[in-house]
Amino acid sequence: MAAAPQAPGRGSVRKTRPLTVKTSLNNPYSICWSVLEREHMHFILQTLEDRFKSLGLRKMEDKKKKRKQFLKEPSPDGCGTEVEKSEGPKEKPPEGSEQGSGWTPVDVRKQLAIGINEVTRALERNGLLLVLVCRSAKPAILTSHLIQLSLSRAVPACQVPRLSERLAPVIGLKCVLALGFKKTTTAFDAEVRAIIPRVPSLHVPWLQGRPEDSGASLDTASSESRDREVLDTSFEDLSKQKRKLVGSQQAVVLQPLKIKKLIPNPNKIRKPPKGKKTTSK
Repeated sequence: MAAAPQAPGRGSVRKTRPLTVKTSLNNPYSICWSVLEREHMHFILQTLEDRFKSLGLRKMEDKKKKRKQFLKEPSPDGCGTEVEKSEGPKEKPPEGSEQGSGWTPVDVRKQLAIGINEVTRALERNGLLLVLVCRSAKPAILTSHLIQLSLSRAVPACQVPRLSERLAPVIGLKCVLALGFKKTTTAFDAEVRAIIPRVPSLHVPWLQGRPEDSGASLDTASSESRDREVLDTSFEDLSKQKRKLVGSQQAVVLQPLKIKKLIPNPNKIRKPPKGKKTTSK
């Protein structure tokens, strides 16, 4: 056997560093967006573009914010010093003359979820009716999580080519990678109803298909009566009933997770605090 490597000038054996191991899970399924027909794509883009223009929804920027210029002025010692100079004296504009930065109709903006992060948060709270994603979002993993999330909430969603190219200049943004319409929307009610039938259905192997009506919700009274019947039935009947429910139920209902007790890992090696130094005898 080969001897372990020793440190130069010392008689002690070097301690080998433990190998860092990372656990990764691979998905055997390939999940992708359903293909949107070309006619439906032009209809969706034209409908939303006309509606945004009629409402006047746009993000305005305050043009009177002037950048400070750093100029070098010679000092009496001959050394250059940086001096801040503004282009002119600051004057308060008269009230009501110009609008500041922000969205013009604030109430209309609150009815939308713009951007990947905002759409994701709204979907997690189950507050959207429709989700549109731009096809130009790269890498594709930026928007791939919205497929499972929208299908689990029974929200119709699709990938629309040139969504950012057509809608971003209209509302005064650089890009629009994701767009969601909230359930409280009133300004886009007719547009959402016209777009939903044209949205192709999503396919995820471990989730059921979405219902045709996105606004349909499960009745609480029927669910309570169903639970009572389940309690009265035997185990064999319960298994049969569960199979029937899985085959017939289309929407996925997520139950809240309740944590009863947290148990620390006894095998975890804890490092001593930095303030206390161990003394070697």
